[in-house]
Amino acid sequence: MMEVAATSRLSRTLILACGWIGLLFLLAPLLVTFPVSVTTQRYLSMPDDGISFQHYVKLLTDVRWSQSIITSLIIAGLTTLCATVLGTVCAIGLWRLNSRFTHYLRIMILAPLIVPPIVNALAFYRSWIDLKWLDSIGGVVVAHTIVCLPLVLITVSTSLSGFDRRIEQAARSLGASPLTVLRRIVVPNALPGILSGAAFSFVTSWDEVVVVLFITSRKVTTLPVIIWKTLTERVDPAVAAISVVMIVATLAAVLVRLASSRS
Repeated sequence: MMEVAATSRLSRTLILACGWIGLLFLLAPLLVTFPVSVTTQRYLSMPDDGISFQHYVKLLTDVRWSQSIITSLIIAGLTTLCATVLGTVCAIGLWRLNSRFTHYLRIMILAPLIVPPIVNALAFYRSWIDLKWLDSIGGVVVAHTIVCLPLVLITVSTSLSGFDRRIEQAARSLGASPLTVLRRIVVPNALPGILSGAAFSFVTSWDEVVVVLFITSRKVTTLPVIIWKTLTERVDPAVAAISVVMIVATLAAVLVRLASSRS
């Protein structure tokens, strides 16, 4: 028995060590952005003769960077709101109906995840020409909502898959109205999926660049578009600075999520 326990502990230790090595291997390239972001040069380089935070200041003082950050936050926020509400309502409706028709409808809603992004971008571009939505924040929000809605549908449907329908039926038998059941029983049980879908929607809208390149030109410029143009035209260390900000923000969000789940 002691030999079996020792072998089991050794196996767990090896698996844990391999996991940490793999994680460090994946995160190692991200660590390079930290020293590059504080270089004193105007091009990507390691800080040889001191450090400087001028590239972080540039994110706030340069109109092109600051305006793109604000635009991306507005678009991502509106997209998250629209996609979360519509995706949650759709997931609950499909969960309640639960028929063969809803199965095909679910496949249609998930189509944007299957189709390559370039195909979606071309479809949006051609449709937005007729609707006169090109180069507008509203047009980008609608396009991102269509792309992000399936993510919310998946997460909310996953949360509802383990929900006991008898609880809803018991509440209805005790006199609760459909709206009360939805507000006090169904939505709280689906809340983890709703929050996860909202987080996925925000990140997806914040990082999306292919669709935006097709349906915007000058009036609407998001942060990923600025990063793309900066990397293709002239590599600016400000790209490393904004990358560090996004990495820190992501780590902070993960830590807050872990702390809230433990409490």
